[in-house]
Parts: sequence; C-alpha cells; structure tokens
Amino acid sequence: MNKDILEGNWKQMRGSAKEWWGKLTDSDLDRIAGKRDQLVGTLQEKYGYTREKASEEIDRRVKEYDLKHNKSA
Repeated sequence: MNKDILEGNWKQMRGSAKEWWGKLTDSDLDRIAGKRDQLVGTLQEKYGYTREKASEEIDRRVKEYDLKHNKSA
C-alpha cells in the first residue's frame, strides 16, 4: 500500500521528502522518481541507515503524509 502511495503521489511528496531528509538533493529526488527501492538505497547511502531502518522510516513518513493529506475516514 505505501509503495502505491509513494509512487502515485511522488510529485506532491517531493517537497515533503526534501524536508524529511534534508541530505537528499534535487538530483537524488529526480533519480528516485517515487521508486521505493531507489529511496531505500539512497537513504542508506546518505544517512547510513540499514535497509530495515530506511524501510521503516519511509513507511512512517508515507503513512503520516497519507493521513494528513487524504484524511481517509
């Protein structure tokens, strides 16, 4: 589910992603293009996260974003 949200809303989420992970450059965000595996790898590289930590961080941020912007009942 979070993968679909990430890919489907990437253009809208880019600004938030840059706030969440300030070390990501515009070039990084272009390359990631909403692809979860690319984001995991980039977070590992830039922040030294384990794959599991990067995945958890993405899941948490995407869930928060979805709740804030879609307010599903």
